[in-house]
Amino acid sequence: MEKLPLTRAGQKMLDSELRKLKSEERPAVIRAISEAREHGDLSENAEYHAAREKQSFIEGRIKEIESILARAEVIDPTKLSGAIKFGATVTVVDEDTDEERTFQIVGEPESDLENGLLNLKSPLARALIGKEEGDSIEVQSPGGARSYEILAVKYV
Repeated sequence: MEKLPLTRAGQKMLDSELRKLKSEERPAVIRAISEAREHGDLSENAEYHAAREKQSFIEGRIKEIESILARAEVIDPTKLSGAIKFGATVTVVDEDTDEERTFQIVGEPESDLENGLLNLKSPLARALIGKEEGDSIEVQSPGGARSYEILAVKYV
């Protein structure tokens, strides 16, 4: 079984979501299904079908999170140093636009590009791995090739 790298923060986020799904969302949808059943004919009961669909989504997400956590390998970035690797927080500058961005390289389940959490398997992360502060990289993106210079590497 393949191990999934996660940061401690990613593990806490998934644990929190799992607890909320099990303690709040699941009981609420069970109550909604029970109430919808009381309205009679289930074949034309939109509330019942919507509640069942939501229940299906919740149960699927619970199974998905449990699977991720069972395969998780939690890595503490504060104990790492050196060249860029999983957990590194990297500041880069686009050599064409001079736009600076900061990313933390994280596991797939916790990635969120809008919040600077870069998927380990993304083209940019793969190009950054093994590089050091001051290096330049080129990444193929949907809009064409982009060049970045690595300004800073931290493990926090």
